[in-house]
Amino acid sequence: MPAFVVACFDITDPAGYEAYRPAVLPTLQAHGCEVLAADYASQTIEGQPGHVTVILKFASKAAATAWYESPEYQAIKSLRTDNSQGTVVLVDAWSPSE
Repeated sequence: MPAFVVACFDITDPAGYEAYRPAVLPTLQAHGCEVLAADYASQTIEGQPGHVTVILKFASKAAATAWYESPEYQAIKSLRTDNSQGTVVLVDAWSPSE
């Protein structure tokens, strides 16, 4: 079953974050990820989310977890976490039979 990683955050240090975007793409591609959305000026219609929203599609939760825990991603993750504040969640695709 497909799974999605949904990140919603604010960039707290744009100069520090700048290297993250080009560094993360090869790690995503290596794990068969499809970037469904990447909006750096998300429009809030409810609540208090960050201004950046990213939705990634993986073949499964296991595939998403393998990407997140990979040495390649772990080597660059701090470029995001040190320079932004927000949330990242992993969810299964919705199935109408559930």
